[in-house]
Amino acid sequence: MLPADERWAALTRLTPARIALGRAGASLPTREVLRFGLAHAQARDAVHIPFRSDEVAAELAALSLETVQVESAAPSRDLYLRRPDLGRRLSPEAQAMLQARRGAFDFAFVVADGLSSTAVQQNAAPLIAAMLPLLQRQGLTLAPVVIASQARVALGDEAAEALGARLVAVLIGERPGLSSPDSLGAYLTFAPRRGLSDATRNCVSNIRPGGLSFEHAAFKLAWLMREALRRSLTGVELKDESEPALEAGETATRPSITTG
Repeated sequence: MLPADERWAALTRLTPARIALGRAGASLPTREVLRFGLAHAQARDAVHIPFRSDEVAAELAALSLETVQVESAAPSRDLYLRRPDLGRRLSPEAQAMLQARRGAFDFAFVVADGLSSTAVQQNAAPLIAAMLPLLQRQGLTLAPVVIASQARVALGDEAAEALGARLVAVLIGERPGLSSPDSLGAYLTFAPRRGLSDATRNCVSNIRPGGLSFEHAAFKLAWLMREALRRSLTGVELKDESEPALEAGETATRPSITTG
């Protein structure tokens, strides 16, 4: 059997969690204190770095997707952090902009900065790119992609309702942890409308290169979307049972998706 220090060293290579940190007298080693400080700074930066929505719009345009950029009712980042309720609502201008694009859409993406603009900048477009071939199989009509600043999850319900979409996926920066300031969450809601609770949503979380891969997350979301539309529900009554389908090797086969 390996000595205890070697066993711990092997475990540290398998996880970013803070284990086997060591000690220097009664304190942590200097290197671990510095690592903690860096991780804390990265988490704070993820919350406060301005969202570059134009860059995300350009990435999605390269995928031949129409986008519309909107703001929540929170006029500043400071107020957004202090007033979560404002981040859940569209500004009056955004509401009017989306209603002007209303149609008979099956599905809408809402890309929102949330609590980590870093996560959205790095991961939203690659996830959507991974999802498009899978959505082709379902032949859905796709609303313009909404890119929302100072937004929280529930804003997606109001945005999708304004667009006339039956189903919405909100791709949003999750609250950053000390080992994952770049984690993206995806929240799926059937029949979105203002006032719904979290119990009506399904969530796929920790989407990032160091967590759940884009391909795996895309498959889970596409499976959940198909079941949501088939059963007319999401949330606590819809369980993620996509793994058997993934193991069976289901793939997208249809050549195109209809966008609005």
